Amino acid sequence: MAAAPVNEATAAALPAVGPSEGGAQSRVTDLIRDAIVRGEYAPNQRLIEADLSAAFSASRATVRTALLELAGEGLVERLPNKGSRVRAISVDEAIEILEVRIGVEGLCAAKVAEHLTDEQAAEFSRLRADMVASVEEGDLVEYSRLNRALDVRVRELSHHATASDVLARLHAQSVRHQFRLSSRPARAKVSVLEHTAIIDAILARDPEAAERAVRAHLLSVIEALREVTAREAV
Repeated sequence: MAAAPVNEATAAALPAVGPSEGGAQSRVTDLIRDAIVRGEYAPNQRLIEADLSAAFSASRATVRTALLELAGEGLVERLPNKGSRVRAISVDEAIEILEVRIGVEGLCAAKVAEHLTDEQAAEFSRLRADMVASVEEGDLVEYSRLNRALDVRVRELSHHATASDVLARLHAQSVRHQFRLSSRPARAKVSVLEHTAIIDAILARDPEAAERAVRAHLLSVIEALREVTAREAV
């Protein structure tokens, strides 16, 4: 199957990219990654460079490099003499990834709690309020975006380069399944409480509590994935 046109929301999220614009490469990579995570490109779907080039107003070379980067993240498969396709990640594999993330993500949250500045605390407080508001308003797309922002910020502020690199790859591979969960209103109401618990532990500057909150959240995600998969199988 050829790469389908990206939807208007994703295409409008960032301006069109030309070959001479700074940051064009990372911008196109981000757009394709977001489209995969949102399910706009299905597992095993072919990603045609010409189609992506037209969709994102980018050169073929830029698209090709973006696909190589996403292959390195485990989101895309490069097929010999056949181009690229979206890598299919099973629920079992996603659960294994989440189990690995428990330890690494907990470490990062503990590091942030240990070294949190007042300015960073204010940032996390705003993020907490926005996450709660998005769920109360039923804006699950915004809630998913804020979830990703929280994950990225915790990695950045941990100042643990190795853990951050590992998490960036693991998160990219499992986030498509988590997006399926967060788009369900009932799950979002549970998830937001788990995320606010993580933020509250960080704001309390309690590394052990932050690590426990991350563990509780990811174990909850694993259980929810198993339940959803079982229901869909029936």
